[in-house]
Amino acid sequence: VQLQASGGGLVQAGGSLRLSCAASGRTFISYDMGWFRQVPGKEREFVAAISWSGGSTVYADSVKGRFTISRDNAKNTVYLQMNSLKPEDTAVYYCAADGGVITAGTVPSAIQYWGKGTQVTVSS
Repeated sequence: VQLQASGGGLVQAGGSLRLSCAASGRTFISYDMGWFRQVPGKEREFVAAISWSGGSTVYADSVKGRFTISRDNAKNTVYLQMNSLKPEDTAVYYCAADGGVITAGTVPSAIQYWGKGTQVTVSS
C-alpha cells in the first residue's frame, strides 16, 4: 500500500484544516487507517483511527471532540477534519495503514504502512 498525505499548512489558533490520505496498491478496504503526529525530539503519537468499514473510530484524548476521522472506500481516501486547532497541535502528521486493528495503544513500530508526513502549523 502506498499512502500520500496532503492538506497540511499554516492556520491560526481556532481555525480548521482537513488532511487527506490517498491510498494505492492493495485493497484499501482491507486496512484499518489512522493518523499519527510527531514533533521534533518527541515520539510519534497516535491521533485517530478508523476501522476498515468506517464503523468504528477512536481518538486520542487530546483531540477528542475537535478532530474527526472518516474514510471513503470508493475513493481509497481517509480524511482528518481538524477543528478548533491549538498551537500544541503543531506537528508533522502521518497517515498509517494496517491489516490489523489500530487502537490508541498501537505503537508506531507495529504499523505496516506509512505515508510521508504533512506539516501542520498552528499559530497563536
